[in-house]
Parts: sequence; structure tokens; C-alpha cells
Amino acid sequence: MDKIEFAVSWDYRCPFARNFHEHVAVALEAGAPWDVTWWPFSLNQVHVAEGEPDVWEDPTKAPGLLAMQVGIAVRDRWPEAFLPVHLGLFAARHDEGLDIRDEDVLCNVIRAGGLDPDEVLAEVAKGDVLETFRKEHERGIADHNLFGVPTVIADGQAVFIRVMHRPQGDAEVARTTVERCLDLVRGWPDLNEFKHTSIAR
Repeated sequence: MDKIEFAVSWDYRCPFARNFHEHVAVALEAGAPWDVTWWPFSLNQVHVAEGEPDVWEDPTKAPGLLAMQVGIAVRDRWPEAFLPVHLGLFAARHDEGLDIRDEDVLCNVIRAGGLDPDEVLAEVAKGDVLETFRKEHERGIADHNLFGVPTVIADGQAVFIRVMHRPQGDAEVARTTVERCLDLVRGWPDLNEFKHTSIAR
């Protein structure tokens, strides 16, 4: 079976990104035949007011970019540990209600993912990871008009998607959820918006 290639954007601040990335991760860990590109996107940057400096150049915004830089550094330098750290950062923010601007919180997540926190943070401190973050964020806007997370990019189509549920470790639920979304992204670009007016609780 040919691998399905797609990209998906993320920012650890977004609970919907957490939901979708959990589905992707759980399915991948169960052997889903996908080639996934993890695309960082800064919600801080898209909310910069006109006339204010970009977050990349504003030292007061640096703590808000740190968790994303940790995720990017692990993605690029220690890919075998990416999914545990990636999901761990989402969980710290959304399940545990921790402040992922805090280095101690980040260190605990990195350590739980099997890596040395000092080594990862030293990689971030070099400055190259922040430049990668900026370039990928800006390329997402230039190439795909990205405006939020999670956005799925496949076959030249980019679609902002909100999935309300989490896989709860169920690989079949995860795979089915992602592939339903991919079928719409890749196979039915005529559907531009589909949103329930209310959510059943």
C-alpha cells in the first residue's frame, strides 16, 4: 500500500490541535501507512497587533515560543522521541493545566520522553530552532494561506479542521478519524465549510 502523505500544523496552545495530533500519533504508532510532516505555526504571531514587533524579534514573547521550539528541536534532532515529547507537551498544557512557558515543566516532559532536557534546551539556545520556526510559519502562510491550527495539507489542499473527540488510545478510532478528514481534504475540495451550529454535551 502506498503511503498517504500529508502535513498537519500545530501550536501547543490549541486544544483542537491536541485532539487531531493525538489521532495522528495513535494511528501512526499502530502502523498507519502515512508519511506525516509536522508543521509548526505560531498563534502568538498571528495575533500580533499592527505596528507591534513580530514575536520572533520581541524578547518579551520568548517564553511563549519555548515549548514550540522544544517540539521542533526534538522533531529535527531526535525524531524517535518526537511523538512522546509532542503528546507530552499537549498533555502538560491541556490535561494537567501546566504553564508550558516554564522551563521546569518543559524539562519534565522532555525527560519523560526519554531525552536529556539540558541537551534539548542547549539546542534551542543556539537560535537555529527559532529561525526554523519562523521560516516554517511564514512558508505556511505564503504557500497555503495558513491561519490557524490544526490545518491539514494534502495534495495541494489546505483545510482547517476541528475534531471534537480524542482517540483515547483506540487506534481504529484514530485511523478512521484521520482518514475521513483526509478523504475530504484530498477528494472533495468543493466542501468549503461544514460546522455544527451547536455541540451535543
